Amino acid sequence: MPVTDFDFLPGTWHVANRRLVNLLDPACEEWEEFEATSEARAMLGGIGNVDHFRTDGYEGFSLRLYEPGEDVWRIWWSSTARPGRLDPPVEGRFSEPGRARFACDDVLDGVPIRMRFDWSDITADSARWEQSFSFDGGATYKPNWVMELTRVT
Repeated sequence: MPVTDFDFLPGTWHVANRRLVNLLDPACEEWEEFEATSEARAMLGGIGNVDHFRTDGYEGFSLRLYEPGEDVWRIWWSSTARPGRLDPPVEGRFSEPGRARFACDDVLDGVPIRMRFDWSDITADSARWEQSFSFDGGATYKPNWVMELTRVT
């Protein structure tokens, strides 16, 4: 079975970001907005991809790999915010066309969290990514970063 889940991603994207000022404060309600670019490319015959995210003063990349035997995608992240660290992978899958959920446990600056990534509204030229943290083991989640991607032609 060919893997086509992330076939929409290769290319260059304009990214409109909306992020909580303090991701680790469950009471934070102050958002910041900024623009970024992302360049993605497929590899390994479609079972992998990588993207490079850039904005003023911040840079990061994602590595995504599909494990056919488990029918699961794993996504690793690294950025200039925490140099030299490759975050634990979020794991998940596409539940239906244009929608996916990935999650993992992590510890950020000493704070244990359950992290979740949601992809939605995926078309050939746009997509939405949302990150949420749970501070109670996954009982509740608070969105803290939203990216609206628009393809650059």
